[in-house]
This record gives sequence, C-alpha cells and structure tokens, in this order.
Amino acid sequence: MVKAQRWLFSGAVAGALVAFGGIAPASAAPAGSVLIVAPGGADTNPGTVEAPLASIQAAVDLAQPGDTIALRAGTYAPVRNIRIMKDGTAETPYTLTSYRREKAVIDGEELPHTPAPLNGSIPNLERGVLHIEADFWRVVNLEIINGPYGIFCRDCNDNVFDRLITRDNYESGLHIQAASARNQVINLDAYGNRDPRKNGESADGLAIKEGSGEGNVVRGARLWNNVDDGFDAWEFLSPIVIEDSVAWGNGVDRWGFPDFAGDGNGFKLGGGDEDLPAAHVVRNSIAFDNAKGGFIDNANPGAMVLDRNTAWRNGGTGIDVQDSQSTLTGNLALANATDLLLGASTGTGNSWDIGGTWELVCTDPAVITGPRAPNGTIRHSPFLRPRGNPAVGARL
Repeated sequence: MVKAQRWLFSGAVAGALVAFGGIAPASAAPAGSVLIVAPGGADTNPGTVEAPLASIQAAVDLAQPGDTIALRAGTYAPVRNIRIMKDGTAETPYTLTSYRREKAVIDGEELPHTPAPLNGSIPNLERGVLHIEADFWRVVNLEIINGPYGIFCRDCNDNVFDRLITRDNYESGLHIQAASARNQVINLDAYGNRDPRKNGESADGLAIKEGSGEGNVVRGARLWNNVDDGFDAWEFLSPIVIEDSVAWGNGVDRWGFPDFAGDGNGFKLGGGDEDLPAAHVVRNSIAFDNAKGGFIDNANPGAMVLDRNTAWRNGGTGIDVQDSQSTLTGNLALANATDLLLGASTGTGNSWDIGGTWELVCTDPAVITGPRAPNGTIRHSPFLRPRGNPAVGARL
C-alpha cells in the first residue's frame, strides 16, 4: 500500500477544518493531516482529494493523532465493521467527519448480524458499524444505518459524537458501555432502531449503560420511534448529565415482532439487577407520546436531579421517581396516563406543587421534530410551554 500523502496545516489553515464537518468552535480540531475517503477511491491511493482512499478502515489505520478523516458524499457499505482501537490525545484528537458537510452514509447492512437471529449473540468486536475502543476521537456529521448497533463504544473516554444520525440499526443507535468517561453526545438524531434478536427488548436510540465513568454528557439529542427506550442508562453507575433533549414515540411495535418486548420509555434513568444508585441529572428535556414512561428512575435508588422537564401524553407515568431519592424543580407533567409517582423524592415549583389548570401554548411538535438549525441545534418553538407559567417545564 502506498503511504498516504500527509497534508500539514499551519495554525491559520487549521480553522478551515471547520468546513469539513461543520465542527463547532468548541470542538475544533488542531492542525494535522487530512485523509480523504470517497466511493470509487482506492486504498492504494494517497488519500488526497484527487486520489482518495476507498475504505474508512484504511484511513483509520493510516491516521496519526491529530489527523482528520473526511468522507466524500455517498454510501459506504463495509463487509467488516470499522474498528477504531487507537487513542488520540487531548492536544491531538482524531476526527472522523464528512467532507465539507457532504452527505456521507455508512450502511452496515452487509455486516454479519444484520440482523442476528432470535436469541442470538453478537461478539464484542462485531458490535457496531463503528466499533470504538479508544479515547479522544471526534465523530462528526455522519449518518450510520442498518448495523448491528450503529456506534458501539466500549471502554472509551473523552470522545465527541457531534451531529450524527444513527437510524434503522439492528440494535441501539449509539451505545456507550463499560469503563467510559467524559464522552459528549451532542445534537444526535437516533430513530427507528430495533432488535429482532430480542423482539424489541434492548434497542434504544441512545444507551449509556452497564458501566461507569464520570463526566458523560448528552445535549440536544432527539430520540424517537426506537423499539425499546429513547435513552437508557441501565446499570450505569456514574452520573450522566442530559440536557435540552427530546424523546418521543418509543416502544411501539412498528416491525411486527411476534412476542413484542419493547419497554417504551422516553428517558430510562438507571435500574439493574441489583438496583445500585446513580445520581443522573436531567435538565430542560421533553418526553412525549412514548408508549410507557416519560422520565423513570427504573428502580434506581440514587439522588437524581430533574430540573425544568416536561412529560406529556405518555402512555404510562409521566415522571416516575418513586424508587429514588430525587430532587425535582420546575417540572411539568400533564396528560399522561399517570402524571406522577413521587415516592420519597422531593421538590418545589413543579406543576403538581402549584396545582390548578394548565393550558399549553402549543401542542404541535412540527418545529421541534423537523429540520435542525444550521448549527445542528433543535429549532426553538413554544411546544408544550405552559401559558402564564414561564418557570415550569422545558424551553426548547
């Protein structure tokens, strides 16, 4: 294989990397080399715009800390999943992104386990179209579909997942597990993920589960029409912060599974075989039209914080913190089958504390569920804002 030509950028040119994937200034990569990948390329090429590589794995293998891998528009259909197993550093992270915001789709339909058989298992290394066991990677502005998990990140730290779409995978869209800390999930769209091998029991939009690690943050996620839950923190024992996010339509059998087992919660905040405590924080987020719960502790006994969230029209309990020691401030629960199960949890300024009749300014989700703003954030709308009570409920 010809050694890839390395494009070295000065500090002045490094700012141009923003154009490759629209990387936000807060996560802009430092100067480094750029390897170009394109459909119709060749892995014997040097990885330039004129002579791109063909496979993402070849670029991953060639890249050095600080490099950017930029994918040209098109669909990439690997027959072996892409394995990222080497670390960057805080000063020289790796970046995997689209080239100048072109639409790059990684389709895992040709991978093994798409889908795995009923009650089948997926070996660890074959989980995920992108399988990541590495630190200091930025994955930006890509669409990942039809895989045995979209992204599976295990024992991974200090990674940024920014403006991704993970849809129609045969397990969770984005799954972070084991000893994993300080990962950021920003402006994720995860939808339509399902798991025929478990009849819907485990495929979530976003799962941070079965592990521990401080400093994981979810911000601006939209998680909808997944077979199990929108967000799942099952047996993750360190605090996760979730902000400015929305979950809807989860837990509905859209695939005709014979013994449907999907849970159908918007935000499942823990739980496990031993029900160990985890002090998760959820702020300014909305759960609506989920088959069952909106925000549930799932028997997590920890001291969670729920601040300025809205649960509306869920098929089960809007806010269920009866098994935890949570503190709730300024939350709104309205039109759910059961609005609240409080238990020993406490709080102030919530809709149930204030009482009375609640009128919503807008119940049309078209803006919040429609196209994102150019910077990747959820567009602002008055959806589910209570009239005359500006201190209660989410504001997105």
